[in-house]
Amino acid sequence: MSQQNIPLAERLRPQTLDDYIGQKHLVGENGVFRKFIETGNVPSFILWGPPGVGKTTLAKLISSVLGRKFFTLSAINAGVKDVREVIEQAKKSQFFNAPSPFLFIDEIHRFSKSQQDSLLGAVEQGIVTLIGATTENPSFEVISPLLSRCQVYVLKAMDDQDLQTLLERAITSDSFLKERGVEVVETEALFGFSGGDARKLLNIIDILANATTGKIVISDKNVTECLQQNIALYDKNGEQHYDVISAFIKSVRGSDPNAAIYYLARMLAGGEDPKFIARRLVILAAEDIGLANPNGLLLANACFDTVHKIGMPEARIPLAEATIYLATSPKSNSAYMAIDTAMGLVNKDTANRPVPLHIRNAPTKLMKNLGYGDNYKYAHNYEGNFVDQEFMPKGLEGYRFYEPGNNNKEKEIAQRIQNLWKGKY
Repeated sequence: MSQQNIPLAERLRPQTLDDYIGQKHLVGENGVFRKFIETGNVPSFILWGPPGVGKTTLAKLISSVLGRKFFTLSAINAGVKDVREVIEQAKKSQFFNAPSPFLFIDEIHRFSKSQQDSLLGAVEQGIVTLIGATTENPSFEVISPLLSRCQVYVLKAMDDQDLQTLLERAITSDSFLKERGVEVVETEALFGFSGGDARKLLNIIDILANATTGKIVISDKNVTECLQQNIALYDKNGEQHYDVISAFIKSVRGSDPNAAIYYLARMLAGGEDPKFIARRLVILAAEDIGLANPNGLLLANACFDTVHKIGMPEARIPLAEATIYLATSPKSNSAYMAIDTAMGLVNKDTANRPVPLHIRNAPTKLMKNLGYGDNYKYAHNYEGNFVDQEFMPKGLEGYRFYEPGNNNKEKEIAQRIQNLWKGKY
């Protein structure tokens, strides 16, 4: 295969940590991965981060530099049998006190509980050193016994400076690009479409190279036009994953059940993990439906549990039900805005305001003597289970974080607040 037929992302894959771009907190001068290479002591670990930030590359680099055997499985198409076969191979490759080989599992969040269980013994006994890669929070998707035996390292999306470094390296070091010649007019569209994803940036340059002859000109106009004309190529590896999930969420938020179902179908047809979709629906129910219809969160949670229990293809049905219910539900982000407003104040408030004495807990005699809990009024002792008393710290009396939304449910809430607090809030 000629060099130009190998994707640019593969041609530029780093061979040493010094070639690796980004993730300075891990690979920089005092980074933990430098220590791994210096000492040779590598625990099992999981790399968590968005696509195209170098998770696979980092795993391969560690193995290559240390000269250790490297087994790899993809959670998309590997089953329990495949896991057991790799573990047997790893056992056979062990000699005397040789360090254990690496087992790299891409998209480990897609492994079922039984698949993860089949790994546990080999990890515990040191038959393999596990390296998992995931775009999803491992706390939700990796079983606790396995997670407790792994360090979790968070990788960040590349910033524009990292992307600029990558672009310059591609232009100056890739023989095919040097032969063609590259003129960089502007990079806003290139970096914008890349979205912090190194692989996506290099794929876009590949698309530009294949769509033109002669010098490759990188400009906002060329990048935008080329991607619109080559959308299937751009999407062949699920590069539009985040665009489609964004469209899905915005369609539900925008109360369009037909568009929401369409994007749900696209995600499922493209092999998206149904648990990922269900989790996003739970977040959406809390963020966008909120107090306008609290049953939305209950239904989304029920959908999440059901999807975990039954899997595809049946999982499409509760996903569709939850999607349509949430899309057609009244909307409110009042709770979301309230907590963000309160956290915004707390984060910048340097006053460290003391809690009023009358609502402090008084578990000891000393605290009681100091006035903790004095004059606290127990709401249930009063008519309507309410009594007017101050709960806010000094200086925040009457401060309002929660603004009821304009929907039937929260109009009732607003009226109740008004009746109880007589205009205070």
